[in-house]
Amino acid sequence: MKPYQWILFDADDTLFHFDAYRGLRNMFAGYGHEFGASDYAAYNELNRPLWVDYQDGRITAQQLQQRRFNAWAERLQVPAARLNSAFLSAMADICAPLDGAVDLLDLLKGRIRLGIITNGFTELQRTRLQRTGLRDHFDVLVISEEVGYAKPHAGIFEHAHALMGAPERARVLMVGDKPETDILGGLNAGFDTCWYNPAGLPAPADIAPHYEVASLAQLRERLQAVLNA
Repeated sequence: MKPYQWILFDADDTLFHFDAYRGLRNMFAGYGHEFGASDYAAYNELNRPLWVDYQDGRITAQQLQQRRFNAWAERLQVPAARLNSAFLSAMADICAPLDGAVDLLDLLKGRIRLGIITNGFTELQRTRLQRTGLRDHFDVLVISEEVGYAKPHAGIFEHAHALMGAPERARVLMVGDKPETDILGGLNAGFDTCWYNPAGLPAPADIAPHYEVASLAQLRERLQAVLNA
């Protein structure tokens, strides 16, 4: 790795555990419903295409958040917006940093400028960063719901680049777990990219990250070597 002026991170499943099943179980328990595996399968069948539509700009963040809970809202006689808010609150309660995340961020704080670019939603992202005490590690926090574009759209990366003061693009590293959003978006923005791939998945044929790591500890070691050089 080379020296970087900025490192941008994805949030969910890159820096933080994101256990949606557990969050949904906790949320629905508050409404007296035992949310099981079949419920989760049905939720994913609806939620995943909505996320594709959101990332492709066909629907807004608000439409996604409401539509995924419309059927439950009718069933429980609770507004969909309230269910979505309860879900995000439940996720904020359980989303802990991934192994190695805090050590990595502590190493970089004050030595390389840090940012987050996330397709997640404001209510969860800001609350979670405050609760984990990690908000002050980041100079820039870019949330798709606030910007109006979702990764891999160029708009969210250009917004981040402007907030960063338009540094030389080759001195920016984008780190994320999803090739189709984090890596592709970073490449198209002219940034170097690092694919966080703990499952050892094969790389998509048409997306080539500059680096690949299996753990945040491995990324920390590589960056430590650069900082010590």
